[in-house]
Amino acid sequence: LIERLMKEDPSLVVSVSATTRTPRPGEINGVHYHFVSNEEYDRLVAEGAFVEYATVHGNRYGTLRSEVYERLQRGENVVLDIDVQGALNVIASEKEKVSIFILPPSMKELRERLTGRGTETPEAIERRLHNAVWEISQKDHYEYKVINDDLETAKAEAEKVIEEFMKK
Repeated sequence: LIERLMKEDPSLVVSVSATTRTPRPGEINGVHYHFVSNEEYDRLVAEGAFVEYATVHGNRYGTLRSEVYERLQRGENVVLDIDVQGALNVIASEKEKVSIFILPPSMKELRERLTGRGTETPEAIERRLHNAVWEISQKDHYEYKVINDDLETAKAEAEKVIEEFMKK
C-alpha cells in the first residue's frame, strides 16, 4: 500500500527504521532497515536518537530522529511504517502528523498473507497473529482507519486522508 502511494506522490518517502533483527533475504542495510547490533541500539536509545522505539515480535525497532527531520527539512513528506507501540508514542508526541491504522480485512486473511510471504517460521506467524489482536484493539487511537482489502480502494482512501492533511 505504501509503495503504491509513493508511486502516485513522489513527495512521500518512507523513513528507514533501525532494527536489531537479522536481515531477511534480499534486504539491504540502509535501504530496507538500518541493521544494528543490540549494543548500538542501546546507545541510540541512551542518546535520544529515536523519535519512537519498541520491541515488536521479539525484535527491537526504532525510527531515527535524523532520518525523519532531515527529510522534512528537504520538503519531503515522511511516512512512518511502524508498529502500534511506536505509533502511539508518535501520536502522543508529534504535533504535525496524521495517523492511519491499516487493518487487515480479517484475521484469516492476515494469516494467509503472513504465510504467503514465506519469510517467517510458523511460530513467528503465530506470535504475530497473537500480537495482532492487541494491535487491532488500539485502532481507535488513530485518526483514520483503512481496511486493506482491495489495494486500489485502500490506496484511494489513504490518498484522500493525506490530501486533506496537506491542505491544513
